[in-house]
Amino acid sequence: MRSLRAPIDPDLTLAQAVTGSVTLIIPTFNEAGNIHELLRRLADALPDPEQLPCEVLFVDDSTDDTPAVIEKAAADHPFPVSVLHRETAAGGLGGAVVEGIGRADTDWIVVMDADLQHPPHLVPELVGEGIRTGADLVVASRYISGGSRAGLAGSYRIAVSRAATWLAKGLFPRALGGISDPMSGFFAMRRRVVTAETLKPLGYKILLELAVRCRPRKVAEVPFVFQDRYSGESKSTAREGLRFLAHLASLRSATPLARMIGFGLIGLSGFVPNLAGLWLLTHAGMHYLPAEIVANQAGVLWNFLLIETLLFRDRRRHRHWADRIGRFALLANADLLLRLPLIALFVTRFGAGALPATALALVTTFVLRFAATEALVYLPRRTRS
Repeated sequence: MRSLRAPIDPDLTLAQAVTGSVTLIIPTFNEAGNIHELLRRLADALPDPEQLPCEVLFVDDSTDDTPAVIEKAAADHPFPVSVLHRETAAGGLGGAVVEGIGRADTDWIVVMDADLQHPPHLVPELVGEGIRTGADLVVASRYISGGSRAGLAGSYRIAVSRAATWLAKGLFPRALGGISDPMSGFFAMRRRVVTAETLKPLGYKILLELAVRCRPRKVAEVPFVFQDRYSGESKSTAREGLRFLAHLASLRSATPLARMIGFGLIGLSGFVPNLAGLWLLTHAGMHYLPAEIVANQAGVLWNFLLIETLLFRDRRRHRHWADRIGRFALLANADLLLRLPLIALFVTRFGAGALPATALALVTTFVLRFAATEALVYLPRRTRS
């Protein structure tokens, strides 16, 4: 992909280019072994505080002594270093970054990992590139000229990273059109372009969340070589991979039309557990009518779990789970009771054939069930004045 970098005046230093201040947000989870080396390299990389005010904010979800290590190391550096330890790691690494954004009041925010796979010496260049190009978002990319994914351990991780990139760009071609590396966790952005309240992160791909929900006006890129981890173990697990897929589904279903399409596809997938349950029950000797009623509940449960995970993840807190599943099951079963009278109405009143009447009834009840599910199960309760 073509680099978005503009020609740089060799006589223009970062201090001359930048007016403002920077908050460097570093999410941490059991990174005690990396803190001293990270702060040492940042001290070497960052300009004089009088030229570019910069503060470092660690947002920590650790279960080890990382917060204490940060507080001890902070006294040895010329720039302010603070740590926010979260007792509950809501939203994972992405949630940590969002909490940091909510506390930042500087002109620029830079996000990077603590494991030194993101080279600290590029922090000034990311901010400087944003100033020189007028970009709202500057991404450190492994996939443009001069960049490399060398620090990715093994062909498996390389393949997963590439597949995740292709999938994200395929699902969001407009929002990610100017970003060659949407999986990067190393970037700078202007504080004014992001409102923390609009972000609903899940897992560690916070750049994807920012790019899709905030739609920065202009994006620039800086190449970087992904380094080997300095200390500790990778946080990339199969569970994080599943959270990434759920995050993609949540972002893709942000509009009502997309949610309706997703609702329909999930409903179609529910035929699999429904038919499987019907086969098992009838082969066990149950009459097909009660067997269908019971098997339908398997499809309802399947649909509920997928809809909870993929479509309405951010709306689940408004009602207790038992309340949600009870309402959802009631609506799903009412669909069966409504469909037959609708078919009869279309045939007897409007003269439709049996097949067109059935198809029209299916579409009608689907739209009604989607609207009712969104309104009665997942919208917040109204509060009395």
